[in-house]
Amino acid sequence: MNSSSSFAFFGTPFVASETLAVLIAHDFIPAIVVTSPDAPKGRGLAVMPSEVKTLALAHGISVFTPETFDTEIITTIRAKKCDYAVVVAYGKIFPEELIELFPKGVLNIHYSLLPKYRGATPLESALLAGDLTTGVTVQKMAREVDAGDIVAQKETPIAQAETARELRPRLIEMGAQLLVDTLNKYLSGDVEPVPQDNSLASHTKKIKKEDGLLSLDASDEENWRKYRAYADGIGTYFFENNKRIKITKASLKNGEFVIERVIPEGKHEMDYKVSQ
Repeated sequence: MNSSSSFAFFGTPFVASETLAVLIAHDFIPAIVVTSPDAPKGRGLAVMPSEVKTLALAHGISVFTPETFDTEIITTIRAKKCDYAVVVAYGKIFPEELIELFPKGVLNIHYSLLPKYRGATPLESALLAGDLTTGVTVQKMAREVDAGDIVAQKETPIAQAETARELRPRLIEMGAQLLVDTLNKYLSGDVEPVPQDNSLASHTKKIKKEDGLLSLDASDEENWRKYRAYADGIGTYFFENNKRIKITKASLKNGEFVIERVIPEGKHEMDYKVSQ
């Protein structure tokens, strides 16, 4: 039996829509959904709604797409009288005035074991560091990014050959399920949020396209970690004969970084053969 508490959902991309879908499937239906405005997408740059907006409208949920949290949108959200909010990859900083609208707080899913890897790229940071485990955290939002009290956490091993492409959907599902499993206990007061130990905090960096550049003279382990971390995002690439070559498949065999499939500049995907 789910709590009858009214809540708002904030989120925009696929990760957020997947989480919203799990909430809806477990009968946690938000009173309002707030997502980013429609934006140009794809090669044709057609203006498209966010994945969250599409899902919410399909379930008859009120959707708002503010550019900023101005007085009008704050008033609109306040009128819904929500007890709490859930935030997943929304992409905008919450002003104090907005956080204070929710008597039971704002819950956020973060894809690391906080306080480790605060910031926007926790999954990539874990893979770049060669971590053997990671996890998800449900935290209560505070003014400082990802520094809120921990409501729930779950750890998971990272498989030796697991890339971001496999790990991300696994963490999304894990985070959504952890939230669903925790919500009723949290709302009924059976879960006491635990403050983070700020002395153990680490922070992630923003990823730039050039971070995907590999040096074939670098260590095999370093290149393997980069390939895994950026596999579903910016990708990895190198230059050969002044041509940019994108790596689409690689592996680590007996400690050696092996490039298997590539897309050379201006060509189709193919097997990679080392130039002599």
